[in-house]
Amino acid sequence: MTAAPRDILMVLGIPAVLIAPDDRIFAVNAAAEKLLGKNIEGRHFITALRQPILLDTIEQVQRDETKRETRYLTNDGQHDITYRVTCGAVPMQGRQGVLVSFEDITPMEQAGQMRRDFVANVSHELRTPLTALLGFIETLQGPARNDVKAQERFLGIMGAEAERMNRLVSDLLSLSRVEADERVRPIDPVNLSTILQQTRHSLAQLAEDAGIEMSLHLSENSVTVPGDSDQLRQVLTNLVENAIKYSGRGTCVRITLGTPAYENRLRGQGVRIEVSDNGPGIDAVHLPRLTERFYRVDSHRSRELGGTGLGLAIVKHIVNRHRGRLQVESQQGKGTKFTVILPLDGHQD
Repeated sequence: MTAAPRDILMVLGIPAVLIAPDDRIFAVNAAAEKLLGKNIEGRHFITALRQPILLDTIEQVQRDETKRETRYLTNDGQHDITYRVTCGAVPMQGRQGVLVSFEDITPMEQAGQMRRDFVANVSHELRTPLTALLGFIETLQGPARNDVKAQERFLGIMGAEAERMNRLVSDLLSLSRVEADERVRPIDPVNLSTILQQTRHSLAQLAEDAGIEMSLHLSENSVTVPGDSDQLRQVLTNLVENAIKYSGRGTCVRITLGTPAYENRLRGQGVRIEVSDNGPGIDAVHLPRLTERFYRVDSHRSRELGGTGLGLAIVKHIVNRHRGRLQVESQQGKGTKFTVILPLDGHQD
């Protein structure tokens, strides 16, 4: 027994439309009805599909019976959606109909756009210091060839620009490593009190030079979590260093390790590490995007202070790898608080 075309369409998991030789829609499945609307059977395909590039593709298949692909763009009310549409000729009623199927490729399109944006951002970040270096080299080889004072000043600037590129490459490599390992959860026991004390010690001179008071507050008992000590140290270093750089002279940076307790966001026992300051704070409009790659609240100031725009992206991925949560709270004029919540149970997801 041969299955009817409509029955075949109904078992397909993707939207599919069968166009009869008389140009009218012969059958659609439930997924196609959801995408294109109900009651389109019997209508001319032009009135149901509408998008010119898709209509042209169908007409070309009708003419030469050669399978073709195109794109169908739509929106679900919140996001743009891209479908890869495959159109192919099928025998029908002694002539040729056209089967049109829609495959949602939105995630692949988004991933491609993310890669393009990433390459564009990296290129932009590297172009500025490279342009500066090339300009200074040209000046040192020409007008400033015999100017000792100018040479000393330009070499200092060139060193700073080279260091900026070095920081960017280092952060890119770090981000790449973290992303590669994100699905593999670390299980080694890590003493958080030790990590926080080491971080405070390593950044003490930076805080003193910036005129920042830095305080550390630990729970009475040591707290151990399953993790990667180097990565957790990097998380704390990035957060505290940001607080020191951006809170402003005369402010206070407070590092706090809480007492283990049940955390709703983890659905289990966890511990909180808070890095807070009483600096100028961050406008609420920026908070949802802080952990995006290369996103900066103040691009000019960030670059002046040596920021690469990748620090919080690295923090987010490390916290995700540890199955933790990252929270940001801030009010303009009242300061900012970053909270890292880490699970105590090595089997908690």
